[in-house]
Amino acid sequence: MYRIREVDGSDDEISDTLRGLHRLTFLDSAPVPEFGVGHWWLAYQERLPVGFAGVVPSSYVANAGYFCGVGVLRAHYGHALQLRMMRAMELRARQNGWRCVVSDTTNNLFSANNFIRAGYRLYQPGQPWGWSNTLYWRKPTKSLAFGRRIRRTRTPLS
Repeated sequence: MYRIREVDGSDDEISDTLRGLHRLTFLDSAPVPEFGVGHWWLAYQERLPVGFAGVVPSSYVANAGYFCGVGVLRAHYGHALQLRMMRAMELRARQNGWRCVVSDTTNNLFSANNFIRAGYRLYQPGQPWGWSNTLYWRKPTKSLAFGRRIRRTRTPLS
């Protein structure tokens, strides 16, 4: 049984846990984020933290959240933890009033497929911030209610 919980990244013990999970999942391939900024989640199996995710205010796109990282320990792949943490992060982005969530992936098919499953679309930012082979993802927050767009229909007046 897995649980996803929002945590306080500025708490020393939580920050150490996030840093440890980041090190175990990314090795040296990504810089360690500033866990005191933004919103962070831990995925637990029983009482053992097995994954993390974070979203911060985007410095690339106005009024948007930047999904800055997610990591799941390899032994816990296959339980939709990344997707579940993305859903929690999207709800927080909507509550923050951000108009969309953006992110990027480089050479990571697992994450790219999870972005597709979660309803993100590829887009080309005006000023790309990654490598030449980076994929950029965006999802409007208005489509975050239950993972699909809410359609408004007109009813004829009597």
